[in-house]
Amino acid sequence: MAKTSMVNREVKRAKLNKKYHKIRLDLKAIISDQNASDTDRVNAENKLQSLPRDSSRSRQRHRCRLCGRSRAYNRLTGLCRIHMRYAVMNGFVPGMHKASW
Repeated sequence: MAKTSMVNREVKRAKLNKKYHKIRLDLKAIISDQNASDTDRVNAENKLQSLPRDSSRSRQRHRCRLCGRSRAYNRLTGLCRIHMRYAVMNGFVPGMHKASW
């Protein structure tokens, strides 16, 4: 079981990402625009750097829905390997059953 503070931190990062997503996209478009002036690019870079660090999408981690574990995460089910194995052994995952173990 992950610490509650770690799970809450991920929730906070998701909120910040949602809040600043449009702003980040606009600033990145200015930075990558070939026709933009150098001063506009520098200003956009400074504004992007001044945004909260946790508002970046790459700072988020996938976590297990049941326990909050960040390692060995399965994207298809949203579970970690431990809970995925439990689900398969109890027949909760279609197409898999105990006989295949």
